[in-house]
Amino acid sequence: MKRTISIIIFTLILVLTFSNLTYAQSQIPLFGKTVKIEDSKNPENYVTSIQILILLTVLTLAPSILIMMTSFTRIIIVLSFIRNALGLQQTPPNQVLIGLALFLTFFIMAPIGSQINDNAIQPFLKEEINQEVAYKRAMEPVREFMFKQTRDKDLALFMNVAKMDNVKDLKEIPDRVIIPAFIISELKTAFEIGFVIYIPFLVIDMVVSSTLMSMGMMMLPPVIISLPFKILLFILVDGWNLIAKSLVLGFK
Repeated sequence: MKRTISIIIFTLILVLTFSNLTYAQSQIPLFGKTVKIEDSKNPENYVTSIQILILLTVLTLAPSILIMMTSFTRIIIVLSFIRNALGLQQTPPNQVLIGLALFLTFFIMAPIGSQINDNAIQPFLKEEINQEVAYKRAMEPVREFMFKQTRDKDLALFMNVAKMDNVKDLKEIPDRVIIPAFIISELKTAFEIGFVIYIPFLVIDMVVSSTLMSMGMMMLPPVIISLPFKILLFILVDGWNLIAKSLVLGFK
């Protein structure tokens, strides 16, 4: 038994040692063509490969960038508050809320996108500027948008943590400081709007609950009775129009 195990281990070692010599091929057939694999003698090919890798990484992180640096965060949170305030669990469904939030985000960020395209993307495609200049030009309107929405208190928090005391111009504040400050400012604003949205629906729940208790109907859940009244109120005030208008005009 021990001799058999030793033979197996020795065979595996030989296979692993000489596998490169046995199975390595410099040419690989692919769709009727022969692809030759060899070391590149041009260093520029490595740079191009790294650029492609960085581009794919950015595309992978695109949803996170959309959430972090645009109006999407505030909009989706407010829309979620509306659904919860109405007492509806799956209506409208998540796909509808996310789609509405995305299109409202595109509408709000359209002027900024036009500036990025005119000042950064098009000159870069025409090879008038390099990547570094294109990145700086693309970030300028985005940073301006974030600075307008960010509270001074939130911005001061991350500046103090980063030990940035002698800042005389907003251009000296790096992206790693403005982005988290912008996110928590958006979260606070969204929760403030959500609180205001909850108040009228909460009043309806309290009135219905008090009425049912005075009538002695203790076993009937107030939510069942108040839900139609909340939906009716939302329809009468044209709620979706008011919410969309408030969200769009709420951005400076």
